[in-house]
Amino acid sequence: MDHLVLFQDRILSKHEISLSPDDRGYVFGDGIYEVFRIYNGKLYETEAHMQRLLRSAQGVMIDMPYEPALLVQKLHELLQRSNIQEGILYMQITRGIAPRAHLIPEGLQPVLYAYCSPLARPHEAMQRGIKAVTAEDIRWHRCDLKTLNLLPNTLARSAAKQRGADEVIMHRDGRVTECSSSNFMIVQDGVLRTHPADQWILHGITRQVVLRLARELAIPVAEEPFTIGDIAHADEAFITGTTSEITPIVEVDGRRIGSGTPGEITMRLQEAFERTIV
Repeated sequence: MDHLVLFQDRILSKHEISLSPDDRGYVFGDGIYEVFRIYNGKLYETEAHMQRLLRSAQGVMIDMPYEPALLVQKLHELLQRSNIQEGILYMQITRGIAPRAHLIPEGLQPVLYAYCSPLARPHEAMQRGIKAVTAEDIRWHRCDLKTLNLLPNTLARSAAKQRGADEVIMHRDGRVTECSSSNFMIVQDGVLRTHPADQWILHGITRQVVLRLARELAIPVAEEPFTIGDIAHADEAFITGTTSEITPIVEVDGRRIGSGTPGEITMRLQEAFERTIV
């Protein structure tokens, strides 16, 4: 069966749709997106993702093409017809189609595009951990908005791969922010530390779940800035994300984190997260 997509308000074969070269998403990256995890044929944390989508739309002044309830209904229909049990649902909304000009035209019709894709859970990485390197965070000042402008992220991730690492931990003048496609946390003296949810990081959905679980497990949480130097003295480190879930980091810039294996608190959070998947 042809790959199905949601295009505007219709579910079609991918080969039946056409995208305009004048779409501002193509010429300016003028759009927003969300990635939902699919577990057991269901979308995970749908409401939280939709709230973030609405926040991003408001932040870049894009009108939503449909009411949130109708959009969720369409996404569930797409998922049902795609018949994927484990994977992701990707959705993007661009500002619309217009002749190329920096000034944003009025009255544009947003363009909605979504699809489902199978993706296995990262069990091996979650069990053994991954390596990371650090790099300067050169992105804009509104990283809390989930926009299509991901070139700095992709360049940083590719540079990390060339250095033999799986992920890159970004910082601004030594203050750690997040990773190229995930949030970052460390455990130091039993306290879970992560950058606060301000304009410098994406307000990750999995990040929110992990912080909630930590508090339920009576693990102290500090949402406050920390530095590259703090990573060197961390007992544990891990990333959180829709596709990475809770993946331990066991080495940063060639230096072992803790024992060089996934830590106790990380594994407790992994077990608690597993129980949220229904």
